[in-house]
Amino acid sequence: MSLIRVFLEGGPPYLPVHRRVQRVPTVAETFKLPLGAGYEHFRHRGQSTELDGEKVPVLHWFMRTAVAE
Repeated sequence: MSLIRVFLEGGPPYLPVHRRVQRVPTVAETFKLPLGAGYEHFRHRGQSTELDGEKVPVLHWFMRTAVAE
């Protein structure tokens, strides 16, 4: 399975810049990024942007959940 390079937009201000570019299996499902004691959730809304000359999908932040204990 090939992974899709995406850009993560929004979310908490402490999300490191270097973690905003990710590789995901699909943009059709929610992507959960582990961060601290929780997960930041991102979804694709049809937008894209250009990174290093490549057009990549933009995933937008929509919620945070805590890690279950």
